[in-house]
Amino acid sequence: MAQQREQAADDAMMTRIGQVVMLAHAGDREEARQRFLGLWAEIGADGDPLHRCTLAHYMADTQDDPADELAWDLRALSAADGLTGERLAAHEESLALRALYPSLHLNLAADYVKLGRPGAARSQLARAWAVVDALGDDGYGAGVRAALRRLEQRVAALPDSGADEDDGSAGPPGRSPGRPGGDPLGPPRSGT
Repeated sequence: MAQQREQAADDAMMTRIGQVVMLAHAGDREEARQRFLGLWAEIGADGDPLHRCTLAHYMADTQDDPADELAWDLRALSAADGLTGERLAAHEESLALRALYPSLHLNLAADYVKLGRPGAARSQLARAWAVVDALGDDGYGAGVRAALRRLEQRVAALPDSGADEDDGSAGPPGRSPGRPGGDPLGPPRSGT
């Protein structure tokens, strides 16, 4: 009985996050940002990793500043590192923990491109390709692979400045990264 109530609460939070995602996709990014921040406060920094990962992943898409987008994508990766296969199975059996990582690293690579850090972008692309075999042969998997190839071509055309190194803030699965600058991941700082 307690497990059913816990699962219903889980489904309710995922539904609420999904509703805000629809708001963002409808074009109301500012309202979506505000609602995501409210949900983030409810979930808490130590809340359910699936909720944090999902919310941070979509919150990143509502950001206007590439540095803020990167910070939210790093939060998503950090939360994914805290997920277990059992936790994902309790939400949706078709999800596999490893299948999250190619997309998370793809997002980080795109963030680094926007920030003019091609070396960090290349590093994240390499991490995505290293775990891409976790994706299925479905539309989602094909879409992520196609996006990786497109971004890889874009990054290959960028000059290699030599000064841009991956800061290690988004390491391989199992490592909890910090924010750029070494700050811990959590609720955004004022102005972030």
